[in-house]
Amino acid sequence: MIRFILLALASGFFSALVVAAEKPNVIVILTDDQGWGDLSLNGNTNLATPHIDSLAHDGAMFDRFYVCPVCSPTRAEFLTGRYAMRSGIYSTSAGGERLNLDEKTIAEVFKDAGYATGAFGKWHNGMQYPYHPNGRGFDEYYGFCSGHWGNYFDSPILERNGQIVQGEGFIVDDFTNQSMKFIEQHKDEPFFVYLPYNTPHSPMQVPDKYWDRHKDKPREMFHREPKKEDDLHLRAALAMCENIDDNVGRLIAKLEELGIAENTIIMFFHDNGPNGNRWNADMAGRKGSTDEGGVRSPLLVKWPAAIAAGTVVKTHGASIDLLPTLADMAGIAVEGTKPIDGISLKAALLGDDAAIEPRTVISGWKTKVSARTERFRLDNKGQLFDMEADPGQRQNVKKKFPKIHKQLTQAVDEWKADVSYPGMTAETDDRPFVIGHPDFRYSQIPARDGIPSGAITRSNKFPNDSYFHSWTNIEDTITWHAEVAAAGKYEVKIWYTCPEGDEGSTIQLAFGDTKLKGKIEKAHNPPLHDPALDRSPRMESPTKDFTSMTLGVIDLSAGDGTLTLSALDKPGKTVMDFRLMMLTRVEE
Repeated sequence: MIRFILLALASGFFSALVVAAEKPNVIVILTDDQGWGDLSLNGNTNLATPHIDSLAHDGAMFDRFYVCPVCSPTRAEFLTGRYAMRSGIYSTSAGGERLNLDEKTIAEVFKDAGYATGAFGKWHNGMQYPYHPNGRGFDEYYGFCSGHWGNYFDSPILERNGQIVQGEGFIVDDFTNQSMKFIEQHKDEPFFVYLPYNTPHSPMQVPDKYWDRHKDKPREMFHREPKKEDDLHLRAALAMCENIDDNVGRLIAKLEELGIAENTIIMFFHDNGPNGNRWNADMAGRKGSTDEGGVRSPLLVKWPAAIAAGTVVKTHGASIDLLPTLADMAGIAVEGTKPIDGISLKAALLGDDAAIEPRTVISGWKTKVSARTERFRLDNKGQLFDMEADPGQRQNVKKKFPKIHKQLTQAVDEWKADVSYPGMTAETDDRPFVIGHPDFRYSQIPARDGIPSGAITRSNKFPNDSYFHSWTNIEDTITWHAEVAAAGKYEVKIWYTCPEGDEGSTIQLAFGDTKLKGKIEKAHNPPLHDPALDRSPRMESPTKDFTSMTLGVIDLSAGDGTLTLSALDKPGKTVMDFRLMMLTRVEE
């Protein structure tokens, strides 16, 4: 009997060694505009997130983890391990979200180590290849590259590896389904999956199942200034968070079903603070702010093979730490990157908090910069707060702790100088939108990146999912600063709408001396999508179902110039409403 027990123990120990020696799979889940307080794990009784909470119960949770105040810079910091301002990020749209091409990403690091890599969701760090996910180390990409999307149900104009596709069902469910298909395909080899969900970012759309739970539900937890709450927006956000939780649960169940959960790292965090005034543990600030509530995110990490259940990490972490941490956990050498600002937090995740030296975490965006130590926060106005005694940032203790104030002020000044803060701006950004890269067939040119002239109007001040309308004058144009990376023939398709009676306009695409003409033969005039789909009135552009037409084939020479879309004649009142153009290299 004793011999049998010893053999069993030895067998179990050997199995554990085998698992530990294998390369772990990695899944990184990033949510959009979800606040630290939007989890039941953190004490919010207004919603239930048991599956996300289980990542902490079965793995580790950070007591303090910090990201950027808005979307694209956090994503860039995760991808590179470097402060976003170093890598060309200065905006969330119209090209300012692009990650410089001389940056090596976490996907490239893992791909170099033999991992299959896939991303499914909102990219938000560049659209045209090689800024595209397929150009940044991801073998497979499904989702959208803009900063936000306008329709979450059966979403039109998603893409798979550059080709336009139609979504299936609610968008977060769709992204999860696609990621699980990828995981099934690669279950017998190490994989790296990036799952950047686009909710609870507005528009506030969510399936009835979740909305019905929250539309009339009494709430127990409130924002620190309850009068600022937008009830419909808030309830929709909570419903969207519960949808995210169910999808995390489906993903966990899939790993168990495939028998690969033990050696799969699941990492979960948010890209910034909440996108509305709702309960967030009395923290000051929300999305867009460098105060605690604007930049504090959960970081949950489950890895059954190595991380003890219920681990609480007291060491402060930041989005710049995720690349070095995951590479270290996977035993991968980080080579070929620019100097990384983050550090590996592996030791803390494995139970040795003391191995990580205390440091100052800097959060910056545009003119706002804040510094956080284990105890203090210096805000962007130069006020100092004792976060242990005053977690709500209500009492400025600058005069009480002048040395601390001086030290943190100096740290901020040094950081600004080091990263050339705020770095690139729209006025100094001379990076063209790339067309026809030799390594990729598809070049998507959206209205988002275009510049209209004359009466042509953007459908919304937020460009990401907008279109151009009011094209009433043939003198007016839409232009893009573009670079043709490789000469060749390209089929041109345009996504448009046009009322009955206005069809027949001749449009022209020109680049340098090369021109392509075509005619809008068919009217297509769908209504705007039903605003009732939005649980709360939207700020973003309205949406509708655009159709595509083939303009023809254009023969482009390599080089930098202006891509111009114009109208040569207009038999009706308008030329068209324009959503996007796709250039596809014609194979010789």
